[in-house]
Amino acid sequence: MATHNAPGSTGTSREDTGPSSGAPRLSGRQRLVNGLWPPRVTRAQLTVAVLLFVLGLGLAVQVRSHSDSSALRGARQEDLVRILDELDNRTQRLEDEKQDLVDQRTGLENSSDQAEEARKQTREKEQQLGILAGTTAAEGPGITLSVHDARHMVAADMLLDTVQELRAAGAEAIQVNGVRVVADTDFTGTEGDIKVDGKAVTQPYRFTVIGRPQDLEPALNIPGGVVQTLEKEQATATVTGSDKVVVNALRRAEQPGYARSSSR
Repeated sequence: MATHNAPGSTGTSREDTGPSSGAPRLSGRQRLVNGLWPPRVTRAQLTVAVLLFVLGLGLAVQVRSHSDSSALRGARQEDLVRILDELDNRTQRLEDEKQDLVDQRTGLENSSDQAEEARKQTREKEQQLGILAGTTAAEGPGITLSVHDARHMVAADMLLDTVQELRAAGAEAIQVNGVRVVADTDFTGTEGDIKVDGKAVTQPYRFTVIGRPQDLEPALNIPGGVVQTLEKEQATATVTGSDKVVVNALRRAEQPGYARSSSR
């Protein structure tokens, strides 16, 4: 049986709900959430995000690796002070060498007999070069380093590292077991069978070094330095300072095969 509204009534039928009677109306907050989620990521944004992640990861790994590998990370305060003193001493040596060159130039400019002054400086320079080239014996303050390797664990490269550290600390003349060490000296062989410039040397390896003991000895004993490295190989290293050290092993002067002076 159909139901009809009375004339003038404002009611509506259940079927006549109008166009707005579909899904319920959303609030402003709900529409905002629907617009943000799920996120709509473009390919360019995804690529940038991946690159930033990889870059950040690489920087983190590099910083951590650098921190872990630092030999000074766990050093004691007195060790750090000693290292700083060594750096100051190296700087002072360079300043002294610079001043020596300035004095030589001034002497040449002010000398009344410039020819004699030039000959004097030439002789001094010849002696200096002879010491560096190993063709002249030398004496002066310095240290001796004795390395006892009873278990034959010390390799040739460790002895070379020792020479490099001594040079960096200001060593002016070095010999190892009677072999003069110069610029082109090589260390070869295996543990227990090491050769210096082709000459066999046996342990204990004895380094005789001329230089400032106050610079040489701390350089060998810094954390992670020569002495500590040798001790890790179960060798013993003994450093002794002295006011007079003699380096008398000599090298034969050799004429260059190809190099010629370019001065004209």
